[in-house]
Amino acid sequence: MTALDLSVKGKVALVTGAAGGIGSACASALAHAGAKVMATDIDGKACEAVAYSLHAHDLTVESMQQDVCDEARWEEVVDATVRDLGGLDILVNNAGIYQGGTLESNSLEEVNRVHQVNVDSIFLGMKYGVLAMKPDGAAGNGGSIINISSVAGLVGVPGHTAYGSTKGAVRLYTKHAAAEFGALGYGIRVNSVHPGVIDTEMGALVFKDLVDIGLVGSPEEANEYIMGLIPQGRLGTSEDVAGTVVFLGSEAASYITGAEFVVDGGLTAT
Repeated sequence: MTALDLSVKGKVALVTGAAGGIGSACASALAHAGAKVMATDIDGKACEAVAYSLHAHDLTVESMQQDVCDEARWEEVVDATVRDLGGLDILVNNAGIYQGGTLESNSLEEVNRVHQVNVDSIFLGMKYGVLAMKPDGAAGNGGSIINISSVAGLVGVPGHTAYGSTKGAVRLYTKHAAAEFGALGYGIRVNSVHPGVIDTEMGALVFKDLVDIGLVGSPEEANEYIMGLIPQGRLGTSEDVAGTVVFLGSEAASYITGAEFVVDGGLTAT
């Protein structure tokens, strides 16, 4: 019986939305596990600081400014990753924004914007990722695409109609892409990761939104409400999510595609 290969040593990873939160944790975890990483974010300065902090640990992490809604920039980022780091084996489509509020209070402009950032970026990332990863692509070794969704893409949550609709789309986009790439013999796996309430700036917006829509009366009540839903009794951390991402990028996950991985402390189990 062979040992599981849980490392990503020698692989090249591209992580979007890497200036903070889950994205920076994924970039760090992949780099510490042996991958060369291209970290991108719309906030180029902050992303550069993340890369610089990892250089201090003798890790290979480069950074680029990227608006994930800009198709031309996707092509530039993927080309630079392949050219400068030697390939592309792992793509983590993490960049996204949150939109709270009730369905009746959301404007069409708000809904269109969150769909553009959270769904169009998944399409563009997978398109340019697969063009590089497939057998006749610039990298050409297949690989693993990991799309960051949310538990709001699996179950209904008050105040999450706009956001949840985008994350549900990410889940099914993932499954269709996995089936397509497999049938075409590309050697590219595609999976989605569904964090619960994570202790990040975006996660804090969930607490605020519960108060804003009138479901609870105060931040303290919001905390009590959410903690009561999580069997493990704590918020998730960005590192909790990053661990799953490293696994999906490794050869230990070589027979896993089109699946969703829930990282929520049991939130959706009850």
